[in-house]
Amino acid sequence: MKKTLILFALLLVAQIKAQEAEPFVITEDWLSKIQSLAPDPSGTNDSEVKNLLIFSLHTGFEHWTIPHIEAVVQIIAEKSGGFKVTTSKDISVFEKSNLKKYDAVILNNNCSIGPKRDLFWDALEKDNSLSEKARNKKAKQLETNLLNYVKKGHGLMVVHGGIVMQNNSNAFSEMVGGSFDYHPKQQAIQINLVDAEHPMVKCFDPSGFAHIDEPYFFKNAYFDYNFRPLLYLEADKLDGLKNEVPDTIKYVSWIKKYGKGKVFYSSPSHNAQSLENPALLQFYLNGLQYITGSLECDDSPIERNHVGSKTAKSSR
Repeated sequence: MKKTLILFALLLVAQIKAQEAEPFVITEDWLSKIQSLAPDPSGTNDSEVKNLLIFSLHTGFEHWTIPHIEAVVQIIAEKSGGFKVTTSKDISVFEKSNLKKYDAVILNNNCSIGPKRDLFWDALEKDNSLSEKARNKKAKQLETNLLNYVKKGHGLMVVHGGIVMQNNSNAFSEMVGGSFDYHPKQQAIQINLVDAEHPMVKCFDPSGFAHIDEPYFFKNAYFDYNFRPLLYLEADKLDGLKNEVPDTIKYVSWIKKYGKGKVFYSSPSHNAQSLENPALLQFYLNGLQYITGSLECDDSPIERNHVGSKTAKSSR
């Protein structure tokens, strides 16, 4: 089994390299392939269907894989039998009356524009009826609505560039576990498991997996390590670093509590080709089940348990 997974990883990297991770149009054949690779219904004890909102608006950098992520998460969620999915690019979904319709929100590559880095403000800028003061107030209110929504017990899944949505907000950074700093060029990356026995990552081979990606680096609340890390890469094996890094361990996926709510962040992946890995699809489903309460697992922060924190905190 292990040899098969390693071979799959090597073949996947070779395939992506051959395609140079180029964008491709979603086809029925590709959707059918994802449907066949997506995990079968898990048979969890939670019989209640959870309502999910996939939010896919971007105002800054456009990740070409936004529609692919949206389609894949929808397939995973609905095939599992435990979720009903709504998709939107309208910030009005973050009004209190709309948020209460959903058990969890998925932020799909919602990059905002610099230097303000506030997606709500960006979207409201198109409304000429709002004064600058009114725009600022409304943007702040929508962000607060999201923070309170999660804090009061709902779920949040953040995929890749979704962490950039409110990148200058310390409150948003605290909720999701960090803010985007920068990324070197796309390259082949070896992703390792922090704890191969953790229920969130048991879908992967213990040796991890390889793929092509933008290796994200983080700042702000990331260095509080107020999360349970799941996946990491070794920075000293990357090309194109902006600065030397004294700590080689860089976490790229984690889970955490925020008030009574739960948050799952996954940087993998920038490229839709990576989504053809059935283990990654299972990982996404595990994340959905975690944030909606049907997958119980250790989400205690490493700052308390000192799992890998000695190395990581040296970069402060």
